[in-house]
Amino acid sequence: MKKLSFLIFGLAFFGLNAQKKWTLQESVEYALQNNLQVAGSMYNQKIQENYLQIAKREHLPSVSASINNNFSFGEGRDYFGTTQRNDNFTNSANLGADLLLFNNGRLEKNVRKTNYDLEAANYDLEKIKNDISLQVAQQYLQILLNKEIEKIAESALQNATRQYDRAKITTDVGTTPQTVLAEAEAALAREKQNLNNAQINTSRSLFDLAQLLRLEDYKNFDVQDVDIQQRPQAPLHSTENIIDIAFQNQPQIKAAESRIKSAETQTEIAETAFWPTISASAGIGSSYFNSLVKNNGLVNDRTFFQQYADTFGQQIGVSANIPVFNKGITRLQVEQTKINQEIARNTLAMQRQEVLQNVQRSQFDAEANYQSYLAAVEAEKSSALAMDYAEKSYNAGRTTIYDLNVARNNFANARGSVAQSKYNYLFSLKLLNFYAGIPITLD
Repeated sequence: MKKLSFLIFGLAFFGLNAQKKWTLQESVEYALQNNLQVAGSMYNQKIQENYLQIAKREHLPSVSASINNNFSFGEGRDYFGTTQRNDNFTNSANLGADLLLFNNGRLEKNVRKTNYDLEAANYDLEKIKNDISLQVAQQYLQILLNKEIEKIAESALQNATRQYDRAKITTDVGTTPQTVLAEAEAALAREKQNLNNAQINTSRSLFDLAQLLRLEDYKNFDVQDVDIQQRPQAPLHSTENIIDIAFQNQPQIKAAESRIKSAETQTEIAETAFWPTISASAGIGSSYFNSLVKNNGLVNDRTFFQQYADTFGQQIGVSANIPVFNKGITRLQVEQTKINQEIARNTLAMQRQEVLQNVQRSQFDAEANYQSYLAAVEAEKSSALAMDYAEKSYNAGRTTIYDLNVARNNFANARGSVAQSKYNYLFSLKLLNFYAGIPITLD
């Protein structure tokens, strides 16, 4: 029974500690939740949301209340020139409200401007998320490439091991010279080194992705193996169609367009300073007075609440603030906002140019990498055929082990070139599809 319990506990412990293999989607989602750039952009988004709420509440009246208590001590003269003590206590309470009636729509325009600023902040956040997703996808593909190269190195090591074992047997029985065994041993050492380098590259790429995800336990980090399509297809989209879609969907362009609208609205807000501002006010108040000198001849027999009732008053008013001359500052401020409009339009042109160049570069890379892949596949076929001939010739005693090793190295390099070109093309194709509005996946 104890042995059975120990076995169950051991299996449960192994299951809990089995290494998790991350999918691309999990990696992207985790990065977006923990990336500091994303967090910083989200804080800016919340600030803009608060600014919008503040701008909307400017339409409400402002209400304030005040309570004043004053003690006065000392001597003073009355109207007849008589000097006497003037010690007293006063209390007053007031409640007032102010409401803006007219300012040529400044409040409404400020709400519109702040809403455009919030839109731009939302698009900025989306842009950062897209950048992080692309970085994760690129690093994820790099890991898969390094793992495939590692498999190629393992296969080459197995061939070198078989060749060494055979050379050792033939050398021991005297059918081949010692130089054959030495060359086979050297080839085996080279393949071990190649495999070790491939394993280091895989570990380094895993470490880089773990750093991007901000994982502390990077040593146990690994990704899920994906069956990448062995024969990639040529790009399906044309640059012209992708550019139109990218101009409509890319968040950096939308953010620039929102900032143009914000700058234009800021000009409208600045122009409201040429117009009068009309506001209304209303208030109520009351007060209490009590002399602290008992023999000053004043009789104050009214209580606190009686005085508050007797002195209760109300007021209402309308005021107008008409701008006449402010040293031309308002006109200069309007001119400054118009300059900001041109800056925003120039930023939009720069963003459109950047997106255009990125799409064109992605299209060029996709087409070039696809051609490189096709050439690498042909080179692999030729190298495989040459290696097959070299092995048959070596087995027949018509060629040397040096020629065989050269053929095998060429084949291994050709397989590595196929893998490299395949993953380069795959990422450039995914990037091109991203600009075409297609989510990045490894399906």
